Amino acid sequence: MNLTTKRINAANALVNGSILLKDLEEKLNKIATKISKTIKIDGFRKGKVPLNVIKSRYKEHIEQDAQKEATEEMLQLALKDLNIDSKEVIGDPIITKFDKKDNSIDIEIKISLKPSFNLDTLNSCVPEVKLKSITEKQIDERLQEIAQSKTPLIEAKKDKKLTKNDIANINFEGFVDEKPFEGGKAESFDLTIGSGQFIPGFEDGLIGMKIGEEREISVTFPESYHTQNLAGKPAVFKVKLNKIQLKDTPKIDDELVKSLLPQEKNASLGLLKEKIKEQLELETKTKLYNEELKEELIKNLDNTFEFELPDLIVEQEMDLLFRNSLNTLDPKEFEELKLDANKARQKRESFRPEAKKSVKITFIIDALSKQEKISVQDNEVLQTIYYESMMNGQNPKETIEYYKKNNLLPAIKMAMIEDKILAYLLDEKLNKSKEKSSQKHEESKEKESKKPKEPIQTKTVKKSKTKAE
Repeated sequence: MNLTTKRINAANALVNGSILLKDLEEKLNKIATKISKTIKIDGFRKGKVPLNVIKSRYKEHIEQDAQKEATEEMLQLALKDLNIDSKEVIGDPIITKFDKKDNSIDIEIKISLKPSFNLDTLNSCVPEVKLKSITEKQIDERLQEIAQSKTPLIEAKKDKKLTKNDIANINFEGFVDEKPFEGGKAESFDLTIGSGQFIPGFEDGLIGMKIGEEREISVTFPESYHTQNLAGKPAVFKVKLNKIQLKDTPKIDDELVKSLLPQEKNASLGLLKEKIKEQLELETKTKLYNEELKEELIKNLDNTFEFELPDLIVEQEMDLLFRNSLNTLDPKEFEELKLDANKARQKRESFRPEAKKSVKITFIIDALSKQEKISVQDNEVLQTIYYESMMNGQNPKETIEYYKKNNLLPAIKMAMIEDKILAYLLDEKLNKSKEKSSQKHEESKEKESKKPKEPIQTKTVKKSKTKAE
């Protein structure tokens, strides 16, 4: 077997070799002999089927097995020649050339390798975490909201007109081009006016209605609406107002406090406010992380770390991004790509920068997960999918089955690990900042206490002169 190997860079290698047909013939005979011992063919005793019969009947299968075995041997020799441990290989090596000649088969194999890098500069990538202090006003507003949610509703009198913050119980049916559409009908639906639950214009159109009144409301679906056949379309909703419910004035008393803190023996309003403050702090931190800092951290990681990426993995990511993009194309552009291979290649190539960034971040996150021993269990992934499916009104079991069937669970698991690690890094930065701030405060107090005290100065009182003086 002729063999040449080349280390293209730290993450890619190339193997070229030739398999002699005489060597392949030995493998063909070996495989055919193995088959003959177990196969049963009419007219022959078990284990006594001639090799030429086996090789003729199972020719394609035997040739594939022999070629696969020879290629695997070539790959193992190449790894040895390159001084590469098989554990460093990522994914399946790709055969880029397989030319059959008179006396040999010329083969070229591309190998992707796990990139090598260190995390010494990691801390410089993590942005500062500055959380706004929770005010007493925010705590009181949240307390009012909680109390309001626990307060029973009051049914309004028949002459009441619907206003903002009222809860309207309605029947409705929507029409586009004078035809009803799927998901546009409901009965006895409770809608808080001003909640923004429906598309713009719908809730405003209800204001002023009386109980029992029917009304037609004209609206237009937003261009970005999630259902494509409705996006940007004008629609008419026929609505009937069944009843109006009002929220009573909330009471913040001992009974409410105890209902909200059932596990606390010494439940008090002060303790409830502390719990609310903790919840608000968590919400503020989560919002800051998700809307700003995680993206900034990923950008910093991408800009700071430079290492070679395995080409095959980048190409696979490009394929994935390209396929996903096809679902968002309008029909005209989709047909153009189908008919023009060059345009399709250009479209796929446009995803290379995004694919390289994605692959790089994945390797960094993987290295961090091993270093910090952070992981996500399979049951956590399933629980997350189950919960999100329920929140979106989907069937959780069907959703999980879809993810399993399309092999999407590993990608979801990796996304959850990434989210967990980014939050961990930001939390570490936040905790260090708090410690530093606390230390400075203590040092300041200590410094103040050691200052020499100035002597108390008393005012000299001049005696007033008497007449006698």
